[in-house]
Amino acid sequence: MTDNCDRTIGRRTMISGAAATALAAAGYQAAPAYAGQTHGGGPGQRTVRLSVLGTTDLHGNVFNWDYFKNAEYDDSAHNDIGLAKISTLVTAVRTRIAAERRTPAPLLLDAGDTIQGTPLAYYYAKIEPITGRNGTGGHIHPMAAAMNAIGYDAAALGNHEFNYGLDILRKFQTQLTFPLLGANAQDWTTGLPVFPPYVLKRVHVPGAGRPITVGILGLTNPGIAIWDKATVDNKVKFGGIVEQAEYWVPRVRKAGADVVIVSAHSGIDLSSSYGDALPVPENASGPMAEQVPGIDAVLVGHAHQEVAERFVTNQQTGEQVLLVEPLKWGMRLAQLDLDLQLQRGRWKVVAKHSQVLNANSVEADPKVVELLQQDHDTVVGYVNSKIGTCTTAMSAATAPWEDTAAIDFVNFVQADAVAKALAGTPEAALPVLAIAAPFNRAAAIPAGDVSVRDVAGLYIFDNTLLAVKLTGAQVKEYLEFSAQYYKQVTGTGPFTPDQVTNAPTPTAPNGTPDYNYDILGGLTKPLVYRIDLAQPVGSRITGLSYDGAAVAPDQQFVVAVNNYRQSGGGNFPHISKAPVLYNRQVEIRQLMIDYVTATGEVDPATFATSDWALVSNGSPIVVKD
Repeated sequence: MTDNCDRTIGRRTMISGAAATALAAAGYQAAPAYAGQTHGGGPGQRTVRLSVLGTTDLHGNVFNWDYFKNAEYDDSAHNDIGLAKISTLVTAVRTRIAAERRTPAPLLLDAGDTIQGTPLAYYYAKIEPITGRNGTGGHIHPMAAAMNAIGYDAAALGNHEFNYGLDILRKFQTQLTFPLLGANAQDWTTGLPVFPPYVLKRVHVPGAGRPITVGILGLTNPGIAIWDKATVDNKVKFGGIVEQAEYWVPRVRKAGADVVIVSAHSGIDLSSSYGDALPVPENASGPMAEQVPGIDAVLVGHAHQEVAERFVTNQQTGEQVLLVEPLKWGMRLAQLDLDLQLQRGRWKVVAKHSQVLNANSVEADPKVVELLQQDHDTVVGYVNSKIGTCTTAMSAATAPWEDTAAIDFVNFVQADAVAKALAGTPEAALPVLAIAAPFNRAAAIPAGDVSVRDVAGLYIFDNTLLAVKLTGAQVKEYLEFSAQYYKQVTGTGPFTPDQVTNAPTPTAPNGTPDYNYDILGGLTKPLVYRIDLAQPVGSRITGLSYDGAAVAPDQQFVVAVNNYRQSGGGNFPHISKAPVLYNRQVEIRQLMIDYVTATGEVDPATFATSDWALVSNGSPIVVKD
């Protein structure tokens, strides 16, 4: 048990104007005071509010910086990211609470996926690993340094914590000044937890004779058994979210917890990207809250969703369980407010609320910036450094309407990674295809020196790689669906791009986006097809062949695909229900960077072929930008 008495924040003074302004800008709203009936304490029973702050899916973000664009991060919603901004929000909340003389200091938790996701995280796992090299001491991980400085009380393991192997993870764990929790990460043989399952935090309550004992249970995602099989097989196994909560929550209560909070790296709504490949589901925080008695609140991670406040009724007790998920990357800070009363000598939660605060409304904490500026500058230099050369310039400018070496490169790297991973398996003899979309028409890799940033521009999303099995008939239907991206035309042109691309559909009335147009290619042999735009949607794919022979309806293919598409993004046929053959949750963008780094040269002659084209009644279409 650790003592939070010394964390009572600051002097009991009036809230500073700066803190109030920061919270108001972030969307803070004071939760209503508890107005219910008191029990066991008589009239005038004192109600105490305990606040618990939370983040999740930080994915290696300290600064509000896009390392691949070499610019401040921005998106369509103008979110900001990173722990430096989260620190400012945390300080503002702590300052506000400190001004309330009889209010306990807040706790700060995280729900996992911390050490993977940006070049900052990658650099200190692969380039200058925190484990050190040749017996020399390693660098402290930037995420550990930042989280220690901010003052986290506990964090749960995420599935991406295992991406760089157990040695990196264990080193990261030792660098933290707070516990890294994972009750369902169990020894392969004994079944005992290999990380602390929970921690008890004793929170001092000013003016009260008894502290509040908060039990924090950490649960990670069972899908690690599939996604990082090579790392954990025969070492660590992963129990179900619901099953392990059923085991551990009573034990946390028995250990003295007045309050039980679960930090769970598992989405709220029941689902699994891996189907029935495991006996327990990927996303089960909601079912856990429904089925396991004794949980007061859940800090949710993994799904990258913004859930400000959701209540689930426990089926056994009828109690309301509070769930909150603060989006991702440090875009939001969750605040859970738990109202408690002393009843028969024990603190009991009598009301609860939650909200999320927007990090885009505050400045970065200069203390965190100063602490990690050198690490940041080192990584900026790395992503702008030469990692190889390219024999011929590759551009994606025309990728939506003609076969380009740029998209062939993406498909080659994806298919090559899958083929190597399936070596020695029954599927190793099957032909391998890959799917890629023209995400970024502005992307290009120059001839000559190539940087990390150049390569990453071809793949602007944080997608991971999977492989599924499709039949020839399913491949054709997939291509037909993709071809609805094009408008129907008469004649062979010349046409401008907007005359043939981005066709409106019932689900995309303003035009199908480029990222929902997929191009297929073969790894060792060509997959050839034509798209006839004189024909209606559903009847456009002609001449579909593999290695010079017509594709048979029952022919089987391994198909490399990104996680967005495989999970149903774009609603393409068959892909989300096809048998999954590979899923190690490796980022496609990083695979491309690793390929250039390892080979030292990108030579389009080794992978670029002209395999598909647009036609009109069999005659080539001319498109001019």
